[in-house]
Amino acid sequence: MEFPQQQKPAGDGKIIYPPGVKDITDKISNDEVVKRLKMVVKTYMDMDQDSEEEKAQYLGLALHLASEFFLRNPNKDVRLLVACCLADIFRIYAPEAPYTSHDKLKDIFLFITRQLKGLEDTKSPQFNRYFYLLENLAWVKSYNICFELEDCNEIFIQLFKSLFSVINNSHNQKVQMHMIDLMSSIIMEGDGVTQELLDTMLINLIPAHKNLNKQAYDLAKTLLKRTVQTIETCIANFFNQVLVMGKSSVSDLSEHVFDLIQELFAIDPMLLTSVMPQLEFKLKSNDGEERLAVVRLLAKLFGAKDSELASQNRPLWQCFLGRFNDIHVPVRLECVKFASHCLMNHPDLAKDLTEYLKVRSHDPEEAIRHDVIVTIINAGKKDLNLINDQLLGFVRERTLDKRWRVRKEGMMGLAQLYKKYCLHHEAGKECAQKISWIKDKLLHIYYQNSIDDKLLVEKIFAQYMVPHSLNTEEKMKCLYYLYACLDTNAVKALNEMWKCQNMLRSLVKELLDLHKLPATEANNSAQMGKLMNISKNLPDAGKAQDFMKKFNQVLGEDEKLRVQLDMLISPTCSCKQAEICVREITRKLTFPKQPTNPFLEMVKFLLERIAPVHIDSEAISALVKLLNKSIEGTADDDEEGVTPDTAIRSGLELLKVLSFTHPTAFHSAETYESLLQCLKMEDEKVAEAAIQIFRNTGQKIETELQQIRSTLIPVLHQKAKRGTPHQAKQAVHCIHAIFNNKEVQLAQIFEPLSRSLNADVPEQLITPLVSLGHISMLAPDQFASPMKSIVANFIVKDLLMNDRSVGNKNGKLWTTDEEVSPEVLAKVQAIKLLVRWLLGMKNNQSKSANSTLRLLSAMLVSEGDLTEQKKISKSDMSRLRLSAGGAIMKLAQEPCYHDIITPEQFQLCGLVINDECYQVRQIFAQKLHLSLVKLTLPLEYLAVFALCAKDPVKERRAHARQCLLKNISVRREYIKQNPLAQEKLVSLLPEFVVPYMIHLLAHDPDFTKPQEYEQLKDIKECLWFMLEVLMTKNENNSHAFLRKMVENIKQTKDAQCPEDAKANEKMYIVCDVALFVIANKSTACHLDSPKDPVLPSNFFIVQDKEFKNEIEYLSTEMRQMLLSGKPKVAPVNNNAATESSESPAQENNENPVIKNSEGKKNEASQNATPDAETEASTVKRRGRPPKTAAAAAAVAVVEKEAPVTPTGGAGRGRKRAADPKSNPSADSINIKMSKQQQQNEEGTKRQIDLQR
Repeated sequence: MEFPQQQKPAGDGKIIYPPGVKDITDKISNDEVVKRLKMVVKTYMDMDQDSEEEKAQYLGLALHLASEFFLRNPNKDVRLLVACCLADIFRIYAPEAPYTSHDKLKDIFLFITRQLKGLEDTKSPQFNRYFYLLENLAWVKSYNICFELEDCNEIFIQLFKSLFSVINNSHNQKVQMHMIDLMSSIIMEGDGVTQELLDTMLINLIPAHKNLNKQAYDLAKTLLKRTVQTIETCIANFFNQVLVMGKSSVSDLSEHVFDLIQELFAIDPMLLTSVMPQLEFKLKSNDGEERLAVVRLLAKLFGAKDSELASQNRPLWQCFLGRFNDIHVPVRLECVKFASHCLMNHPDLAKDLTEYLKVRSHDPEEAIRHDVIVTIINAGKKDLNLINDQLLGFVRERTLDKRWRVRKEGMMGLAQLYKKYCLHHEAGKECAQKISWIKDKLLHIYYQNSIDDKLLVEKIFAQYMVPHSLNTEEKMKCLYYLYACLDTNAVKALNEMWKCQNMLRSLVKELLDLHKLPATEANNSAQMGKLMNISKNLPDAGKAQDFMKKFNQVLGEDEKLRVQLDMLISPTCSCKQAEICVREITRKLTFPKQPTNPFLEMVKFLLERIAPVHIDSEAISALVKLLNKSIEGTADDDEEGVTPDTAIRSGLELLKVLSFTHPTAFHSAETYESLLQCLKMEDEKVAEAAIQIFRNTGQKIETELQQIRSTLIPVLHQKAKRGTPHQAKQAVHCIHAIFNNKEVQLAQIFEPLSRSLNADVPEQLITPLVSLGHISMLAPDQFASPMKSIVANFIVKDLLMNDRSVGNKNGKLWTTDEEVSPEVLAKVQAIKLLVRWLLGMKNNQSKSANSTLRLLSAMLVSEGDLTEQKKISKSDMSRLRLSAGGAIMKLAQEPCYHDIITPEQFQLCGLVINDECYQVRQIFAQKLHLSLVKLTLPLEYLAVFALCAKDPVKERRAHARQCLLKNISVRREYIKQNPLAQEKLVSLLPEFVVPYMIHLLAHDPDFTKPQEYEQLKDIKECLWFMLEVLMTKNENNSHAFLRKMVENIKQTKDAQCPEDAKANEKMYIVCDVALFVIANKSTACHLDSPKDPVLPSNFFIVQDKEFKNEIEYLSTEMRQMLLSGKPKVAPVNNNAATESSESPAQENNENPVIKNSEGKKNEASQNATPDAETEASTVKRRGRPPKTAAAAAAVAVVEKEAPVTPTGGAGRGRKRAADPKSNPSADSINIKMSKQQQQNEEGTKRQIDLQR
């Protein structure tokens, strides 16, 4: 609009004042000016737009009030009154102001704007006038006049700045409303908002300003909401220039764009309608830091509680999800952190996030994997329904992460969820059921090798699964039902945990006992041994050892500390008393106080492991009461999700385990009376567990609890005579353990049982045989002689050498325990009785052991059919072969019997690991491993595992390799920890297994043609199976030692048949293959050996020094074939060079490959019908020892009458695939691959738990 001409005042230009108001000039005082202006203000306030006469009359006064005298008056009251007058003048003369000069108008509005700052002080006497001024300006929209001014923006900027600076929490809603009205009219009715004006609003949204003046933030927020339609374009233009065009100079707020976007989105998403596509562009920026900033922003926008951005802008959401796979680590980390808020605030987006979190849970960065767990657990702790099973599965996987920090977070997170939802039932049974697997998973981690994992599982168990802070009744109820709900492996892990804690308590007790002895060098050495063993059970064994030495020193100096520690590990220490002891010990060790005390932390680890925080006499009593309630049917079994039978059985199993670790806690009449009730129950397992508890804990029953004794004895007698085999065993051991007159008690069982033995009723023989065997083992002096006649006349002659019934001819190589005939079960127990009888005697004066070993060997030679009458079934023969092999192995653990086991008997026993029946091989290998790992079985039996290279089942080979690794590791560790072991290296050092292995392979029934490629390849594979593990490291030049050992064997003769040239040649050939393997594995093997190896004299006869065997038994062509794994099709030209180098690397790439040496025959025999004649195969069944020519003919006659095995008729003299019916593995007939291939394909499948 155009400004009108300057209006002329009425009359001759004289200023007309309202009635009673004299001239206002600079000649009068300020007080008088104020007084007169107040009257003028009153006049203008009363005027309205229709008062044309007054408007004309006071026009001169209006112009006068805009003079410099008033606009620049130093008196603020004068300025306020003038501003009020001017505001009214704009109201009265609207829409045309009486001021036509642009400069004058600018001066006036800047003047009025300055006066608005008076609004700041609400307690000022003049505040009402300031409010009136604001109200007037807002109502009339007076500032809109400025739109026609060229520099109106300066006025508006000053106005907005003034209003935002004065607003405070003392203003009421009216003040804010008028400010909004005033500013919104300028925004909405103008041609646009300049960047400078926009900045005056947006600056109040920046976090720093927002925190300084919350009211200014609220004012800006309300203003933007009201003007969203108008201002959105200006905002879009601003962000476009900064984000897309990169013009950061357009505004001082450019560096705060992402903060502004977040605030604007929170105010009204409509403000950013055009900005969001620009963010998608920024997400794809090449600058990692820029992407990170955008991701942080969008994380807040998508994750905000009521945000609908993800559903409204799917392209942006998908683009954002893509940043989960960003190459920049901080970007991925930010995305993962965002997921937590998103899961909590937007459960509907969980499906989108799951796939991306899955990838990030395998991120190479530890911090990201860690934060994935934190994200999922935090959401789960808020509400379990926010996370699906897949997300929980990611946490489950990470509990096995390679990094301790990640594993710890995963385990602790799952523990917190378990406590919240399963223990406290905060979300009902459905949620508890959803995560019921957590308890098992956490305990399974105890199988890990890391001590940190074990310690954390113990901590989780004590704090989250069965919180030790609960009172005894609640704590035991929690434990009782937890134990009943655990799976088998979790139960084993929990039992192992208590066992380890108990073992550590024993070590500490032994250390304290040493402190009670006089200080000597031997005592100090013994203490060091104990400290080293204790340190192995603490984190960071190196530091732990140093700290334990320091702790031991403190123990030696502080008697009170020793008393507290002794009380802590005392069997009678209660849980409450344990807490006091731990507190006192830690208090003594906290001086001097330090911010971090690693020594104290290590001692705390030790105290946490040995302190009885769960189990004491009171706890056992509470468990027994719970058991009684389950028996009576008054417990909450069903409510806890277990049946009464399960609760009773698992409750007894729990008490049985605790009876090993806390036996003194059971000693009370009430506890034993409850156990007596269990003995009368029909459940066999319950009664068996109850007997074992009596056996473990009842040492004081005879002296202190006569009534219990008188009731218990007849029950034990009855179980020993007519109970199950397991009950009978436990009953005999219980009598032997807790009664003083054990000889009388055992005689009362032995005599009637020995008289009642009747082979015609085999089902009634099993329990008596078990009882008699254990009695003769526990009391050999009393019962060895009577047993000899029973063994000779009944066990051998009447039972083992007779087949009274005909077995099931279904052709299966293995059946379940229930399907085994009673007669065979009796024979199995008879074999065990023989072993127990001999183990009890521990001498061979009567030559009974020789007879027994010949009997067991005959059983193996006859494949389990000792009588060879063909009455016994294939599956029953498998059972008897397994029993015979296990019996020889058991006898070998006793030195006096090991010495009389001949090499032939050793070979027969070892060949059981190549039995045609999968289950026989499996069970025998497990027994072999367990005996070896306890160091009770001589070293030569470790050589038997070399034969596992021939096993056709991949899992069996992998298991055997793990057994080898474990056994070798145990032996090496034992030698390190026991200085005295240096004197027994021949029987301990794993390398000394090689001579036994060579001798065993030389006498392998499969090894019939020493120069045939396929058979040599089998020998090489068996050698490699063992040597690969032995030669992993070249410790103490062991490779040269192995070479020297094999070379020495080649200079001896076979002690088993020294004059047999063929047998010696076979042994030398095996030696050459072994040297070939060693040379190709190691370049260091040709160095000088540090020691001259000692060879076992019962296997090798050392020759005179004149004897020199320098013959090369392997031709060059055969070596090449063994190296490449491929037989030559045509003769090789002498001038042709070998294609592959015999370097160690080449040998590693060409590991020996096992194939069936007579594959075609096997294939043919597998197609044979069960009625086929035995003549189809002339190879003897595996386990046949070498026969003399005279015996061979007789055996051949027997074998011609024997039907072919249903699995193919292959003899036990060669490798065969296991019977499909007897082998649960679908891969049973797979040909063995090279080990390099196995490692690539099997991966973690080799990690077999050897403790189970």
